[in-house]
Amino acid sequence: MQATKKFWSGIAIGVLGIVLFSSKAVMVKLAYKYQVDAISILLLRMLFSFPFYVVIAIVYRNKVEGAILRHKDYAWVVFFGFVGYYLASYFDFVGLTYIKASLERIILFLYPTIVILLNRIFLKQAISKIQAIAIGLTYVGIIIAFSDEVNVSGTDAYLGGFFILLSAITYASYLVGSGWLIPKFGVIKFTAYAMLVSCFCVFMHYGFIGKMDLFGFAWEVYLLGFLIAVFATVIPSFLVSLSIKMISSSNFAIVAGIGPISTIILASIFLNESLTLLQFFGALIVIGGIVFMSIKSRKKD
Repeated sequence: MQATKKFWSGIAIGVLGIVLFSSKAVMVKLAYKYQVDAISILLLRMLFSFPFYVVIAIVYRNKVEGAILRHKDYAWVVFFGFVGYYLASYFDFVGLTYIKASLERIILFLYPTIVILLNRIFLKQAISKIQAIAIGLTYVGIIIAFSDEVNVSGTDAYLGGFFILLSAITYASYLVGSGWLIPKFGVIKFTAYAMLVSCFCVFMHYGFIGKMDLFGFAWEVYLLGFLIAVFATVIPSFLVSLSIKMISSSNFAIVAGIGPISTIILASIFLNESLTLLQFFGALIVIGGIVFMSIKSRKKD
């Protein structure tokens, strides 16, 4: 009974984290209306996030939750911080300059299936027939939704879709890695460390190639940067890590099915975006594939 309660609490926390994360794409698209580039809005996101993670890392630095930490554990944190919250975020922000937020979330939703594939390759977790069918359905849905966007938006959609796919792969890698590192560090310490790594990566990136004046943006850009940092980064990053700890990375990947739905709704409200009938059909196939897979997973649990 207690295990069931913990499982459903983990799902609820994961859903809230995913919805907050989903709002990021909408706010980034709103910021792009003020002629800001991808690395600049990503920098603002990390600048506003940075103080939160510094304080949290200091407070929890001596807290021991799992086994004794070794140097290689910290090296893995650096790697997954680089991959999961720097590369994945950068690819996502660049991709959003070419395609609409609702389609971005549909393509990004490939990462649950990538998590399962990576778990199979690196953790030797078997893929059931149900999961294989669900993965197939998901990719068919992505192809349907994306192919129609090319007809609507032109060939730039290919470039945008490519960057979002890279974001999905790198974020999936982070989820798989964090699944076994979180118990060693603890949810809060691990998340703070990984995010600090990503912050430093973004700072260095901007220092090398940043071309826009950091103090020359419209006030709306700073406000959006703050909202992205707090409500679409800091808060959901801890919620996601906690959810992964409570229900596992594979189960969390299934819960993430709420992401495309919430983004489509938010993009419709704030960006006046709409999916074509074919794209909506593709989205339903994607979501249906994950739901199909989740039913099987719940039976196994």
